Amino acid sequence: MIELKDLQLLTALARHQHFAKAAADCGMSQPAFSMRIRNLEERLGLSIVRRANRFQGLTEEGMMIVRRGRSILDDAKALEQEIAASRGEVTGTLVLGVVPTATAWAAQLVDQVHHAYPRILARVEVTNSLAIQQRLYDGTIDAGITYAESMGRDLVTVQPLYEESYVLLAPEDMVAKHGDTISWAEAAELPLSLLDQQMQNRRILDRIFADLKLRPEIVSESNGFMASMVLAREGSAATILPRALMQALGELGGTRVLALVEPEQARPICIATLDRTPELTTVRALKEVVATFADNRMPQMAS
Repeated sequence: MIELKDLQLLTALARHQHFAKAAADCGMSQPAFSMRIRNLEERLGLSIVRRANRFQGLTEEGMMIVRRGRSILDDAKALEQEIAASRGEVTGTLVLGVVPTATAWAAQLVDQVHHAYPRILARVEVTNSLAIQQRLYDGTIDAGITYAESMGRDLVTVQPLYEESYVLLAPEDMVAKHGDTISWAEAAELPLSLLDQQMQNRRILDRIFADLKLRPEIVSESNGFMASMVLAREGSAATILPRALMQALGELGGTRVLALVEPEQARPICIATLDRTPELTTVRALKEVVATFADNRMPQMAS
């Protein structure tokens, strides 16, 4: 008999494609993790893992077990939450996949979820839009806050949240001659630190510059905004950030924030959830919070 724990280990291995990372994710040592997988293979009488000098992926039989296992684990999670709900409790872990540009909005959302449902533990995992779409389907996140244009509509419910617009964060001396706004053409002439090209935000900015036939001076790339913000504070480079993020953080000493114009640009951000029957109680609670607060406090961040 395959146990739920076995399915958890296999889905972690399929997700990480690495024994040590999967073992750490499951709170086990790598030797114990590997031994449990081997024991499962012996019990089933088939190979689950392709082995060589290093991990080579799962066999076809292993992937078949993972596909069915994800559904079983999802049903088990839903059952646990329904049992708690029958006692009048809304409890459990709510995993949110969030693109870097939406982290400030997501933080406010998590705060609202905590106030409405204090027994829900919300875990925010910052990642790229492609990973959010993939992880929704494999059940390793419960909802994604991401770019609407990056989400398919098959088996997914998409709810619009706000329009992401952009500002330039730059050292004061670098933009001394400008007022409260700066054109994209003028921004392209500054040394810029941006997200790397795996991030949807960077691809959006690249398209904007390309459509305007501009070739910006990129001096630094990273997979998060912190490095770029530090470079702006140190006077080395400017960066382009979502307006919502700067409104949430407030002033950063030694820098100025200028609205990017000519033309003004915006991209829709949504919250995406997988269509499930029954729906997880934590996801249902999340949707209720979004519906309650999306028209009140949080949209002011995108204004």
